Amino acid sequence: MGEQPLTIQQAAARTGLSVHTLRYYEKIGLMEPVARGENGHRSYHTHNLEWIELIARLRNTGMPIADMQRFADLMRHGNDGIGQRRQLLQEHEQTLLAQVKELQDTLRVLRGKIEYYQAWEAKHSKKVKQNTE
Repeated sequence: MGEQPLTIQQAAARTGLSVHTLRYYEKIGLMEPVARGENGHRSYHTHNLEWIELIARLRNTGMPIADMQRFADLMRHGNDGIGQRRQLLQEHEQTLLAQVKELQDTLRVLRGKIEYYQAWEAKHSKKVKQNTE
């Protein structure tokens, strides 16, 4: 018994993307055309959902759509495109690592400010208590 294909609405619910986004990704070539059932409606299978998850993650990390399209085109080249796909992902990884470092630096500054304000509040709340007793 094979897998039960999903409708576009079910695929949207499963992936967290809108129906419009799924159609758009197919239209701009981020996805291969999705198989259609006898009724003409799209039928999403496991391999479609796995691909959608990957491109959604790439998009969530800020990868430009043009780079995602390039990656999808390289996928169509099969094994011949592996080196270029790896390189594209490594370049994106470096971008993400720089963003992570920037976020960590910002978090360190924010934590310093929070500690300062907590210490200030603790010091001044003691003075208020002393003055009211």
